[in-house]
Amino acid sequence: MSAAVLSIGSNVGDRLAYLRGCVELLGDAVLAASPVYSTAPWGGATRDDFLNAVLLVEDRDADAWEWLRRGQCCEAAARRARGLRWGPRTLDVDVIDVIDEERIRQDDPRLTLPHPRAHQRAFVLVPWLDIAPHAVLAGRGTVAELLAALPAAERRSVHRRDDLRLRSL
Repeated sequence: MSAAVLSIGSNVGDRLAYLRGCVELLGDAVLAASPVYSTAPWGGATRDDFLNAVLLVEDRDADAWEWLRRGQCCEAAARRARGLRWGPRTLDVDVIDVIDEERIRQDDPRLTLPHPRAHQRAFVLVPWLDIAPHAVLAGRGTVAELLAALPAAERRSVHRRDDLRLRSL
């Protein structure tokens, strides 16, 4: 049995539809989905804002590599093209952390766990805190403490979109 934290984002085309498609493809593995947030893109290239969310997922047959594969399948279904780093994308799925009886530590060019930059990204920490208020990022600390340590401008750059839902009510 493994559980994972996935960060999902889109800034091309029907952004909400791509996020919803990811949730749908992951199906019953999705235990919780955060509210949707709007955030400015990282990197330097000018492009549209991202819609971001965090998912808590669980499956007894999945390991860290399986979560990566499922995330990449969701990206492929959204016809994601890999090009410019931090560039525009229909869907980006990042595996943030995985617990399989204990927290998984992974240092591979294809998958590093916990995610090496998650502690610096308000667009990951804010939605994660919404659905797991006592969450801990392995080797870094509590999500609440990590978020509080970010510059105020970084925290303010993440805007909750209560008008958008990943799942219909």
